[in-house]
Amino acid sequence: MDNFARISPDRPVLIAGATASGKSALALEIARAQGGVVVNADALQVWSCWRLLSARPTPEDEAAAPHLLYGHRAPGEEYSVGHWLREAGEILSAWKSGTGERPIFVGGTGLYFTALTAGLAEIPPTPAGVRAEADARMQAEGPAALLAEIDAATRARIDIRNPVRIQRAWEVMRATGRGLASWQDATPAPLLALSEAEALVLDADRDWLASRIDRRFRIMMEQGALDEVRAVAPFWQPAAPWAKAIGAPELMAYLQGDIGLECAIARAQAASRQYAKRQRTWFRARMRDWNHLPRP
Repeated sequence: MDNFARISPDRPVLIAGATASGKSALALEIARAQGGVVVNADALQVWSCWRLLSARPTPEDEAAAPHLLYGHRAPGEEYSVGHWLREAGEILSAWKSGTGERPIFVGGTGLYFTALTAGLAEIPPTPAGVRAEADARMQAEGPAALLAEIDAATRARIDIRNPVRIQRAWEVMRATGRGLASWQDATPAPLLALSEAEALVLDADRDWLASRIDRRFRIMMEQGALDEVRAVAPFWQPAAPWAKAIGAPELMAYLQGDIGLECAIARAQAASRQYAKRQRTWFRARMRDWNHLPRP
């Protein structure tokens, strides 16, 4: 974006985009031009172990403008969209009270933006016993078995191709006796109405984005991404949320001797392209009212 004349410096900014679409660079441009604090809205960039693999802002970027909610959670800590929303709410409150800077939320996790601008159902935390039961069943029976036990309204609403979403819906039903859709229908008012923010989506051309994804992963490897994965090998948990960083499972498979390095790189690049496809699908379906900016 060459200038920011259309972006009010007095309103929060929301920037969504697929991985490698350039959204973090745009957020930094706006922060440097207008002021503000860049706030992470990406579920993978909260983890302290993944600076390279999650494409977190560099130390140089963080020195150029204030950044919040990046790499502030250690592997194994509990973290969810609810945790993020509470932290985002504190940042918004600080800005509204005059004790904090205007927030520029940027990331690729559509669910975070939806929770922020449409509200989040106040679902009780999942008990450890229910989580363990779900993990065991998922491993033994697969997602289809859990999906079959979820209520029809919830099945119609969640991404049934995403095992994480299926397990989450099953856990809610098992723990509360009430479907996830029912909880969502009782959602409270949002922390930030879409009409009160500058909401931008970077619409990336598929082929342009695929090329950037492949090239960026090679750069990540040159910068030490394999060392990041090697560092978490002693406590690796494939099913943990922090272990879902794109490329981490593939590089771990290489370190464990299951595949060759070039195969791991190719699989990681493919996984990243598939992730970008899911992100773009979400943005088209859920963010029609946002200002869509073509990329490149």
